[in-house]
This record gives sequence, C-alpha cells and structure tokens, in this order.
Amino acid sequence: MNKYLLTIPAFAWVMSAYAQQGSPLTTKDYEHAESFMSYNTAPFVDRADVRPNWLPGDKFWYRVLTAQGSEFVLVDPVKKTREAAFDHQKLAQLLSAASGNKYDGNMLPFQTISFSADGKKIMFTAADKHWQYDLTTDLVTAGAEPEHGRMQPGGRRGKTEEVLSPDGSRAAYIKDYNLWVRDTKTGSQTQLTTDGIKDFGYATDNAGWQNSDAAILRWSPDSKKIATFKQDQRKVSDMYLVTTNVGKPVLKQWKYPLPGDEIAMITRVIIEVDHPKVITLQVPPDAHRATLSDDISSSGTFDDVDWSADASKLAFVSTSRDHKNEKFRIADATTGAVKEVFEETVKTQYESGWGTINWKFLPKTNEIIWFSERDNWGHLYLYDAATGKVKNQITKGDFVVTRVLKFDEKTRAVYFIADGLEKENPYYSQLCKAGFDGKHFTVLTPEECNHNITLSPGGGYFVDSYSKPDVPPVTVLRSMDGKLITNLEKADVSRLTATGWKAPTPVKLIAGDGKTDIYGLIFTPTNMDAGKKYPVIDYIYPGPQGGSVGSWSFVASRGDNQSLAELGFIVVVIEGTSNPLRSKSYHDMSYGNMSENTLPDQIAGIRQLSKQYPIDTNKVGIWGHSGGGFATAAAMFRYPDFFKVGISESGNHDNRNYEDDWGERYDGLVSNSDYAAHANETYAKNLKGKLMLAHGLMDNNVPPYNTLLVIEALEKANKDYDLVVFPNMPHGYGPYSPYMMRRRWDYFVKNLLGVETPHEYVLKSKTDPRNKTQ
Repeated sequence: MNKYLLTIPAFAWVMSAYAQQGSPLTTKDYEHAESFMSYNTAPFVDRADVRPNWLPGDKFWYRVLTAQGSEFVLVDPVKKTREAAFDHQKLAQLLSAASGNKYDGNMLPFQTISFSADGKKIMFTAADKHWQYDLTTDLVTAGAEPEHGRMQPGGRRGKTEEVLSPDGSRAAYIKDYNLWVRDTKTGSQTQLTTDGIKDFGYATDNAGWQNSDAAILRWSPDSKKIATFKQDQRKVSDMYLVTTNVGKPVLKQWKYPLPGDEIAMITRVIIEVDHPKVITLQVPPDAHRATLSDDISSSGTFDDVDWSADASKLAFVSTSRDHKNEKFRIADATTGAVKEVFEETVKTQYESGWGTINWKFLPKTNEIIWFSERDNWGHLYLYDAATGKVKNQITKGDFVVTRVLKFDEKTRAVYFIADGLEKENPYYSQLCKAGFDGKHFTVLTPEECNHNITLSPGGGYFVDSYSKPDVPPVTVLRSMDGKLITNLEKADVSRLTATGWKAPTPVKLIAGDGKTDIYGLIFTPTNMDAGKKYPVIDYIYPGPQGGSVGSWSFVASRGDNQSLAELGFIVVVIEGTSNPLRSKSYHDMSYGNMSENTLPDQIAGIRQLSKQYPIDTNKVGIWGHSGGGFATAAAMFRYPDFFKVGISESGNHDNRNYEDDWGERYDGLVSNSDYAAHANETYAKNLKGKLMLAHGLMDNNVPPYNTLLVIEALEKANKDYDLVVFPNMPHGYGPYSPYMMRRRWDYFVKNLLGVETPHEYVLKSKTDPRNKTQ
C-alpha cells in the first residue's frame, strides 16, 4: 500500500501553495457556485419527474413540471391514452371566481389531487379550503377533505406508531411494553399481552442506531393474527447523550450495544387477536438481526416473515449474530411448532438483497424462492419446502438480482431489478423477468441506461424512467411483457444548459489492485483556464453498504460537487471496490478490514484522471460524512503525503464505539478481528495536512465520542486540527447543514486553493416557484 505514498516533502507543497495564491474569492464567486445547487438548478429542468398516482383499473395521474409551471396528466393504459387530467385554464378561472384569488392554469396552487370513484370529480386543497371540481358540469364548490396520506392496511407509513390490519378494522400499538389493538370504528381498546416489562416488551423498535415508539409486527392476511416478538434488552448496555441548553442538560439514555457486548434477543411469537392468546414459537431466541440489515424493521415493517394466505403458517428466517448463518423455518401458527427447512452458511456475511428482501414463501405449491450469492453472483433459487432441497436455479449469469419487485404465482414468473447486464456500466439497473423454472429470462427495459421502475397495483403495467448521469430521463409506460404502451415524458434541460450548467462526466478507471474496473464521475469548472492545473477534491462514501456515487440516474445537482468545482477545483466521485451491487467477491474485497475505505482505489483513480484532466496531484482534498467521515480521517492519517486537506463529518472512527452490528457484520466478531488496528485514532499521529472534524453532539447513530477519540489522539500527538460542533444535532445537521457546507467551501478554498473567502457567506436555499402553494 506504500506504493501510493508521494515522496514530495510536506514543506515543498506548502511553499507551492503560497506561491500560487491568487485573488480572494468574492461574494459573487460564491453566488455563482451556489447557482449550481439543486434548489437553483431544479427549477430549470422540465418534464423530468413522473410519479404515478394509481387509480382503479391501473389508470394513474401525475403532475409534471414545465417551463410555464406544471401540468396534471391522466393516463389510461387500456386505451393507451395520455391526456390532461382536466382543463387547467378553465379550473383556474373557476377557482379564481370562487375563492376571490387570481390563479393561472399553469401555476395552480396545489400539487396533488384525488379522483372520485366514478372519475368525474377531482378534489384538492387551495386557499386553506377543500374544493371539488365536477369535470362534467364545470362546477367548483367546497368539497369533502381528500384522504391524503392515509396509512395503508397491513403496514405503517414511516415510523407511525400504530400498524393497521389488512381489513382496516384494527390498529395495533404498544402501551406500557405490551401490545394492544384499537377498533378503528368504535375506538375500543383491547390488551393482547400482559407480561411485557421495561427492556423486555413486545414489538419494541430499537436497533441501537435508530429507534422509535412504533410497533414492529406483521398482521396475518385475515387480520386475526399478529406475528411479532418479545425483545429482551435487559443485559444490553446503555448509550448516553446530553443536550446543550441554559440550565442542566437533559440526559438521553437508551439501549445501544457495541461490538462484543450483550445484544438484544427476540423471542418470536404469534398473537391471536379475537380471543387474545400468545403462542411462543418453539425455537430459541434469535439475535436482533435480519437478512437485509441489523434492523428487523428496515423494510418498514417486521422483516423476514411471510404469512401463508390462510394464516395457518408463518415462514421466517433466523440470522446469526455475525450474519454468516441463515436458517429458513416454517411455524405452525396454531401450535407454535417450527420446522427447520434449510440453512445457508457463508464465509463473510449474507444479505438477501439491496433495499428489498428477495425471498418468498409459496405455500400453495410448498416452495420457496431464495436469494443467494453462492455462485459469486446474487441470484434466485427455487426450493422444495418439504425437503429443503434446491429444485432449480432461477437466474444465472454475471449479474446481480438486486430487488425482486413481483412474484407472480399464477404465471410462475418473477420480476426483478438486475445490475451488471450493461457493458457500459455495471451499476445500470434493468427490469427483468424469469420463470420459476429458470427459463425464459427476459430483459424488459432494453435501453442502455439506468432504469427506475414503478409497477402498477394491478400488475399489468409499469412506468419506466431511464437516464444516465449525463443524459436526462425519458419516461414511458410499458406492459409487463416490456411492450411500449405510450411515451409519457422526455426531460428538457435546455433552459438549464442556457444558464451555463453542464453534466458531470462518467469515467471508467482501474482500482488500486491494478486490474479491477471501477467507475465514477468527474466535475470540472464550467469555465476552465487553459494551461492551469486545478486542485482536486475527492468526495467519498466507501461502503461496503453502498458507495460514493449513489444513484446512476440523472439529477441536475449532486450535492455541492459542481458548486465546489466552480470555486476552482476538479471534484471526483469514485465508486471504489467493495460496492455491494457487483459480484460477491467484489463486495467482500474489504471484508475484515473496513478501514481500507477504498483509499487505494481513490488514489489510483485520481492519478489516472490526472493524465486526462488538469489535476494537480500535489493538492488533493477529501471529504465525506458518516462512513465517508471515517474514510476521510483514515485518508489523512494513512496517506498523509497524498491527501493534504480533509473534512471529516460524523465519522464512525472506531467501530468499537459504533453500534454492534456494523463492525460485526463487515469486520467480523471482536474475537476474530483486530478492531484497534482499524481505528482512526491509532494513526492520528501521522497527520501532516489540514483536517477539519465535525459532529453533532446528539448523534444517536454514530455517537460523538467517535470524533472525540480522534481529537484526544491528535492532542496527545501535538497535532493541530479544526473542529465544528453542532450541540443539539443528530447524525445529520438539519437547519445547520448550509452552515456546514459554507464552512466546507471556506476550508477547501483557504487551505487547498490558497486564497481568502468572502466573510461568513450565507447560503440561500429556496423552493422551486412551480411548487409553491397559495
């Protein structure tokens, strides 16, 4: 790894920086840079964002932003029609007369509508009133309140505390550590459990790094049973944070295990609701783990459980503490007896997908569709639930099934998102289908782009929006066999390009190992000086949960990357090795040593780019948040002759001081991994450049003590550093985010570009005028 270290003495770089100092940047320079932030670029993008709102019969409406304002569009896939949802100008005239305000059809004062059951009326809210527009009589009158945001049966919206039953008749919730249900019609309340106590209660939501008062459970399809657990946290250690305020601080204390600690265990239960009865499943308690993450409600409800349609059986998966072993089990919902069906053990860590759990119990045919990376790629397998044996592999090839969108038991086909099918970029997503028997594999979205898919509730159609980082989206409606039904929208960025905006450039590079392909984006100033070399800023989020680039779809602005470029830098975002959306061996390249943080890949990539772009490799900055904050400090400490300026925000610098599952999943159990060797404070004494640390003191995800450990090590080593603290902020900085951004700009301009900044510039976030309501 030392081959990446530069031999240029530190003092030579400092002298070079002073020699190249130029004129101070002005307020106008910062205003120009800010013009590339999303709140300033998005208003110039037209017809780009289509979000279908589904109606009966797979019809849908959407609102699209235009150069003039916005339009509401109604689509009927059966008739293959796309038309205005109503006469916008006429409604504006009628609403103006009825409300006393003046409205224009291109700038209507609402963003959402509801249709009546017969489709002849629309309802909306404007001027602090609810209105109804009759499409047949052209009458606008005060109407009933539309049901915006109603919680859907069987799940919860966000972290809503209650969970509604599928038939909508009951809502389950936690009270005094026990589970209760409320009759949604009468309001009567029934207690379902009685033995829940503090730290040993039913359906409690606490993963340590996040928690809520929501009930974690899964209703049976007939709304008569609940699958949940009794979570034992009595032996779990506490985490402490204190507020900053006038007077005594308020102590926040909650269960938050660290690697090697006692962790929360869950005893799985099924609860009969009509005549309350708790049935304990006949298996030992499971670790608080899930196939998708450590949080057993990461999907928005109780993870890794699947009811049979008649509610007689409950399939579930038990995940070991280190995520190396998965046991597929089926419980008798009446007796609690459990059948062990099969198990899978991996050398590193197992996960069932990315954003979606990709396994399914098929009780009608007594089969299971299971996700596995056993052949080095994430694929689907069909199991016999009676024998626990594989019947056949459903998908196969050098690509990854990332998210299953639909299991069609009638046609025995599965629809899923796959990455790796396109030669241009392995991160481009395609919608595909395959038969349960492994035959008839079909790509349903042929364009070589990144595809974002929304399936219709009826299952007959999907909306496909496809784009690239430098190619604006096209949105179409297709039938489930991939045939084009109608074109919906083609984004227009002509007004944006007229402002001087330009898209980032996708790049393909070679990783630090000298052989593996990696990908990224480069942002250059819109007005580059010929013959000038530019300092480079590396934005980093190393994974292995995700990566630096994030979505490979088009967006007008990616954070402040282009804004920083406008201040006089070249900005790079390099997707290093260990990203989960490729092969298993690729994802595992950093297993057991997360502290590598893809830094050899970043260095190799920047050096390669310097041969194509005017990059000054003697002036390299780096910054990141959370895992990116961990990586940034590691870069400054482990490669101090390459990275000269770093900004480390909210970093998990020592995974012994971060939640139990993160390190145990990706580095291994404490007994098998040298956590001290991976901790940033171990190498803080190597710092040579300028380092800014930032953290929120109420960070309940990555506790601020992570940054304080680094600070203590720097002070012991007599090293200078800069610090920004947000006394009452969590992992994100909320209303102080613009302040942090401005401090970031100032830090790089002063210490990497070598010039002065305007004094305390104020970033002025604003709303797209097309989305304002009156």
